[in-house]
Amino acid sequence: MSEGNVIARLRARICTEGPVTVATFMEEAATAYYAQAAPFGVEGDFVTAPEVSQMFGELVGLWAAVVWQEMGAPAIVHMVELGPGLGTLMNDLLRAVQVVPAFSTALKVHLVETSPRLASLQRQRLGSSVFPLAWHDHFEDVPSGPLLVVANEFLDTLPIHQFERTAEGWRERLVGLASDGRTFRFVPGYISSMPPLSPSVRDAAPVGALAEGSPAMHDVISAVAARLVTHGGAALFIDYGSAISTVGDSLQAVRRHVPYPVLEAPGKTDLTAHVDFAAATATARRAGACIYGPVHQGEWLCRLGLLTRAERLLAQARSGQQAHAVTAGVHRLIGDSTMGRLFKVLGFAHQRLSSLPGLDRAG
Repeated sequence: MSEGNVIARLRARICTEGPVTVATFMEEAATAYYAQAAPFGVEGDFVTAPEVSQMFGELVGLWAAVVWQEMGAPAIVHMVELGPGLGTLMNDLLRAVQVVPAFSTALKVHLVETSPRLASLQRQRLGSSVFPLAWHDHFEDVPSGPLLVVANEFLDTLPIHQFERTAEGWRERLVGLASDGRTFRFVPGYISSMPPLSPSVRDAAPVGALAEGSPAMHDVISAVAARLVTHGGAALFIDYGSAISTVGDSLQAVRRHVPYPVLEAPGKTDLTAHVDFAAATATARRAGACIYGPVHQGEWLCRLGLLTRAERLLAQARSGQQAHAVTAGVHRLIGDSTMGRLFKVLGFAHQRLSSLPGLDRAG
């Protein structure tokens, strides 16, 4: 679906059915956006951690290997990535885990991807892999058995609902059309007696506050946690957002690495929202999973040995350009003003696991 098609589709729907939820707007926009040429990397709209440095995927891979050993080294383990992007993280991960031959032998790799365009690019990137690979449209299609789940900058892409606290109660924020019949704009919606918000926000927010909730995120977390509780394993979610539930408008659009009006070009911008890690944690805990973190990405990577790995790469650098790429990557991944503090790492696991590398067990 092209940008023009998604705009026409949204306009037609609003004209016939009335304003749509922010979640519906995001869903329609995302379908068109990820059907286009890959939006990742310097030439795209945004850069994710795997594109910043190979060290990110390598450390995630070694994290998975240690967890597999903590699981009792099952003969088969399903390595699952949600939203694999260009396949960069999985490519680096699979290269790194080959230093643990028994783990490599146990791995069955599954990539959960709804975009045919991105799945094609992932196949190109991973086509020469010696590991058995499978693609799925839905997480539920992954075969049963022990599993390790990784999701980097996946939760932030899931659709959210927005609500405004009024004197009458919570009113859902919708997307409608301006008087010209063409321009999208936010409009007030219906009163919601029980909006999908964190109780601390829902009950205490002042009049005029804007809050967000993501049933889609809860569905994903619930499904993953339930599988871990039943079959064993662990999950790792890395994304940007807040460790506590807060009010505020976090919906944002990015185009060519710069902020863009959120409603102006659906299908042509990266439309995301901050992850409520407290809400994600509560959902996983209700499903019976053991919670680890969240912790800042920079701290987690340093605990896993990022700086030691960087020193080795610097020693192997054949040019000043290569050395600069290593140091720049380290700064981008762990710097307080870059990804180091904004991005959080959340893990959850089967109760039998006593620890997850780099993460503290939550109370």
